[in-house]
Amino acid sequence: MTEKNKNKETKRDDAPRRGPGAMAMNRPAAKPKDFKGTTKRLLEYIGNYRFQLIIISIFTILVTGAAVIAPNFLRIIINDLQRIINGSISQDEGIANIVTAFIILISFYIVRFVLEIILQLLGNKVSISIGKKMRNDLRDKLEKLPIKYFDEKSTGDVLSVFSNDVDIVTNSIQQSLINVISSVFQVIGILVMMFIISWELTIIALFALPLYIVTTMIIAKKSQAKFKAQQKELGNLNGHIEEIFTANKIVKLFNKQEESYQEFSVINYKLADKMRGAQFLSGLIRPLMTFISNFAYVAVVIVGGILAGVANPLLIGDITVFVNYQRNFSQPILNIANITNQLQSTIAGAERVFQVLDETEELNKATNGEICLKEVKGHVLFENIDFSYSEDTELINDLNLEVKPGRQIAIVGHTGAGKTTLVNLLMRFYEIDKGGIYIDGIKTTECSRVSLRKKFGMVLQDTWLFSGSIRENIAYGKAEATDEEIINACKQAHVHHYIETLPEGYDTILKEDADNISQGQKQLLTIARAILFDPKILILDEATSSVDTRTESYIQNAMLKMMEGKTSFVIAHRLSTIKNANIILVMDHGQIVEQGNHQQLLEKNGVYADLYNSQFLNKPI
Repeated sequence: MTEKNKNKETKRDDAPRRGPGAMAMNRPAAKPKDFKGTTKRLLEYIGNYRFQLIIISIFTILVTGAAVIAPNFLRIIINDLQRIINGSISQDEGIANIVTAFIILISFYIVRFVLEIILQLLGNKVSISIGKKMRNDLRDKLEKLPIKYFDEKSTGDVLSVFSNDVDIVTNSIQQSLINVISSVFQVIGILVMMFIISWELTIIALFALPLYIVTTMIIAKKSQAKFKAQQKELGNLNGHIEEIFTANKIVKLFNKQEESYQEFSVINYKLADKMRGAQFLSGLIRPLMTFISNFAYVAVVIVGGILAGVANPLLIGDITVFVNYQRNFSQPILNIANITNQLQSTIAGAERVFQVLDETEELNKATNGEICLKEVKGHVLFENIDFSYSEDTELINDLNLEVKPGRQIAIVGHTGAGKTTLVNLLMRFYEIDKGGIYIDGIKTTECSRVSLRKKFGMVLQDTWLFSGSIRENIAYGKAEATDEEIINACKQAHVHHYIETLPEGYDTILKEDADNISQGQKQLLTIARAILFDPKILILDEATSSVDTRTESYIQNAMLKMMEGKTSFVIAHRLSTIKNANIILVMDHGQIVEQGNHQQLLEKNGVYADLYNSQFLNKPI
């Protein structure tokens, strides 16, 4: 484990150890900390789409209006049929009225259908555009964040913001906007139409309104706590499955399948128990709404029947359509209650997105004016360096080191000694607390990070190859490289022959994480990439850890050739790889405790000798 990762683990001892995605999946649908502030910011964020959102609002109102008004023409048709039957109007007049009302009714349905299609297309376009902008902004932000941010955040948390939170926000912007406007205008429109038909029946129907509201609020409050508990158990289950899937071979190796299954069964039972409670409560809302609605329905029918026999009787069409309005009256109220809960999740998701966008960026500019490193010779100086990952844990204190151009410097030490930290500071992955680092007499903070890092080449223990051809991966740091240069680099890395054996050769497509080639071949390709890049200063962090002993000897020869005339920092645990280094630095607790060449350090019989003997003479440290 590198020092950076070790420190990262130390700082996150309280974090779950179930894999990168566990933290994100274990997170319940929490309420936003600042609902009002985040809502205001979200509205400002989507301000560029205000025109489209206004159009969506207008179309939603038109669709809702058509849906509310259309049944009134059905009322006219039924009433005129009744009048024809009882002789209140002539058959010709009645049929003419019915035909007119029928044409208008069909026209309303057609218009509503067309408007709904347009509304759906507009809503999808806007939500997709907002999601695209949000992901672009997040991607751009991640490029500007310091390495420290990624040390402190789990991969699952970052991915969750990109996928879950952005999807929640963008989908809700479309759905909630349409549903809120539609539900509000439905309530208003239905009330108006009910009053037009019969104000007496409307007063009776409205007695059910407080019951709708109170019932929804009580159940929503209780079910929200249940759903949080359900999400927590779901996170535990997902984390367990991820953990077992990742370590499937280890579980089988130690014959722990039964114990693993028992643990899964316990978690699964808890999840099922929580789901029963949550689903039962949420499922109560609609039956209770229907129950209340039925009482109001009975009251409306009884009073309607009484009113049908008075001086100004209600006709069959009046009562039929009124009951239809009355039955539909609870639906928009239920929608508004659901939207309220949905908005909590939406604003919470937006809040997490904005938290990432608000993180302190890694300033790329130089501290005191730009000084570009052009022709780098490779003289490196660490002067009075103090550094710690956290204020309460000191790592490097008053470190001094001078490396002359073209020298090969090997850095060894126990895990956590500060080896990788040293080169991370050199490349400004982290900023030092005190002192200065100089390259050819120029302080690294006087160069932008971009210009500084162009002078370095790195080959890490953890290989990174992207989904693409082998040629593209090797030329990643030098896009203009010719085929001849790529092949030459691969020959030096002793990977050319292997590539030639592949059916597609250099055009072979690597899968995600390059899973279709071995770990050793991955390492050789990254070495070839570094050789092709031809950096001025080279950093090798356990670069041959994934290759066999024979290949390692080939690589060492290639590396020695590549390091000719370059200043090289080699971090090594396998001391056999750094015997020929000009200077070997032995680090312990952030300090250089010994330095010299291999033979000199063995003669000192100190820390290096103990490390060497422990590897080659089986001597305990």
